[in-house]
Amino acid sequence: MADLLIELFSEEIPARMQARAGEDLKKRMTDGLVEAGLTYAGAHALTTPRRLTLAIEGLLDHSPTVREERKGPKVGAPEKAIEGFLRGAGLSRDQLEERDTPKGAVYFAIIEKPGRPAAEIIAEVLEDTIRNFPWPKSMRWGAGSLRWVRPLHSILCVLTREDGSEVVPLDIDGITSGDATWGHRFMAPARISVTSFEDYAAKLKRAFVVLDPKEREAAIWQDATNQAFASGLEVVDDKGLLAEVAGLVEWPVVLMGSIDAEFLDLPPEVLQTSMKEHQKFFSVKNPKTGRIEKFITVANRETADNGATILAGNQKVLSARLADAKFFWENDLRIAKSEVGMEGWLESLGNVTFHNKLGTQAARIDRIAALAREIAPVVGADADLAEQAAKLAKADLSSEMVYEFPELQGLMGRYYAQAAGLPQEVANACQLHYSPLGPSDEVPTEPVSVAVALADKIDTLTGFWAIDEKPTGSKDPYALRRAALGVIRLVLENGVRESLKALCERAVSQNFLDMYYRLVGEEYDDVTQAAEKIFGKDLAGVFEAALGATVPAYDYESALEFSETRLGDVHVGEAENLLSFFHDRLKVFLRDQGIRHDVIDACIAMEGNDDLTLLVRRARALEAFMSSEDGENLLQGFKRANNILSQAEEKDGVEYSYGADKKFIEDAAEAALFDALAANEGAISSAIEAEDFAAAMGGMAALRAPVDAFFEAVQVNSDNQVVRRNRLNLLSQIRKVCGQVADLTRIEG
Repeated sequence: MADLLIELFSEEIPARMQARAGEDLKKRMTDGLVEAGLTYAGAHALTTPRRLTLAIEGLLDHSPTVREERKGPKVGAPEKAIEGFLRGAGLSRDQLEERDTPKGAVYFAIIEKPGRPAAEIIAEVLEDTIRNFPWPKSMRWGAGSLRWVRPLHSILCVLTREDGSEVVPLDIDGITSGDATWGHRFMAPARISVTSFEDYAAKLKRAFVVLDPKEREAAIWQDATNQAFASGLEVVDDKGLLAEVAGLVEWPVVLMGSIDAEFLDLPPEVLQTSMKEHQKFFSVKNPKTGRIEKFITVANRETADNGATILAGNQKVLSARLADAKFFWENDLRIAKSEVGMEGWLESLGNVTFHNKLGTQAARIDRIAALAREIAPVVGADADLAEQAAKLAKADLSSEMVYEFPELQGLMGRYYAQAAGLPQEVANACQLHYSPLGPSDEVPTEPVSVAVALADKIDTLTGFWAIDEKPTGSKDPYALRRAALGVIRLVLENGVRESLKALCERAVSQNFLDMYYRLVGEEYDDVTQAAEKIFGKDLAGVFEAALGATVPAYDYESALEFSETRLGDVHVGEAENLLSFFHDRLKVFLRDQGIRHDVIDACIAMEGNDDLTLLVRRARALEAFMSSEDGENLLQGFKRANNILSQAEEKDGVEYSYGADKKFIEDAAEAALFDALAANEGAISSAIEAEDFAAAMGGMAALRAPVDAFFEAVQVNSDNQVVRRNRLNLLSQIRKVCGQVADLTRIEG
């Protein structure tokens, strides 16, 4: 057994690429070694800005000898067939064996591949790995053909055994392998020879290189929080920034600096974003006020002045950056507080294209505002405030601050709306209407914010549905799955009760009409051509005949009313398609909460499935019931009843759905089931109507015993045809009563 150490030493690797590169090196090397017959006990990869390191423990010294047996053509087969077999096996005629088989004598080839030394295999696999490494971006330098993310300086490849170590010989474009590496670029740049991974790691630590990125992260965070705590402050948690900074340094030195007083009144998010994006600084806040007061930077070396010169330079650059941010902030505030206010920004959005088939941001804002006004009463919001918030929610996209820092969109809208003296509900909606952005993001609960957030996401979904830009496979360039999940969470977590299909139909109509009017003005002089482009030839004539002279006047409300009534089939079809998409996302969402897919399918099959709140309440109650003993047993009884009934209906060519007659009942168990169905049908129906699904499941549970007893005591297919038909009608009652709760035929088991 041996241990293998590989280091690929280069110029600085971008921080964002390091972790993936380490895993790629590990996978490609271990896969290649195993494929060549060299198994191993363990492997781990480590990265710094200047090196990719792989350590493999317990590697075989030699690949095993492999003996392969191949069956060839029959003895006496045509000569060409035998020659072809010999070429494939790499053998001569005298090396073949003749064996008797049930089909006659057959040639067999015994191919033996001797094992090879580990060093020979390692060199081949490592060269292939280096030459074909999957960097997102790579470069060439000098006269060689090798491509690497940055110029590759050296290859360390050492095989260590109990009796010593050896260098695995390798030469790639003049870069020869060896046992040497180099320490920190500035603090210990001398050459270091190593014999094993333990020797390598220890010598690098003495040469001011922390090899493990997790160790660098821990050191940075501990030093940063300690320095902040000593000043009565807190470091703003940012795991992404921590990982990035750990990828920029080999010997992290944490320094805390001050922010000039003139910038301290900037919004904390502006300070945090500016420092993170431009300087890779951590923000340090006062926990009492929430104000950002200092910053943490991480140097890559120790200095004689304990980092004073580095800190002074960083503070100088930071002041210049924050001066720009302050200018943007003050200029945006001046506009927001002016007589024109945030509305002044909306005009410029008329020149910003949202999508070449869906028009401008301004047109989209008009659609969202109309939809938010319609949604407002459903979520308990004031319609005027919802419309106002929707009109202003994206105004900050034209502000200088958001132009510089797009990730602050929405948040800056809240600040500007507050500065303009707008209602707090409007200001909050400016920020919150983008939420939720992901499965762990908070969901807005203020009615106005909910109305605008729903309108925004529904318009996005229906717009891309109208132009047939639906997600396919793993491709979802417009994040429509995320938008659908956002709608689902907004509806469920706020208990919204509304037909999602009806809202989608309205939104589809708005998108169709916007496309129509835009095409009339931009691409087609002939309005009929525009109508054909959007609605198709069959509907275009109807559309034009009804609108007539109103088209040039752009009478949007009249056109919308007509579109919803006369072009209903188009909108209904798109809305139903979109509703299926919502149901697919809902299945994923509920599966993560432990609700079985077949239970969800059984509830989706019921009427009212576009009321997601009602649908989920039904699914949760059914899941709980099916997890109980009563639920499991009743399901089996239902399936048995349904199977017998379906087979009889197919055989007899009639439908047994008229209900049983008690006078034809012969058995006590039959009578008990008849009475139980009669007693519980109304109770279950009333509970469903009252949306009390727990009570409905209780009514279902009461049927379990009589259904079980019926099938134990009664033969449905009696020789007496009158009795048989009556019993089949009794089974139809089971199907009818249970079918009020959900489509149990879709549940497995």
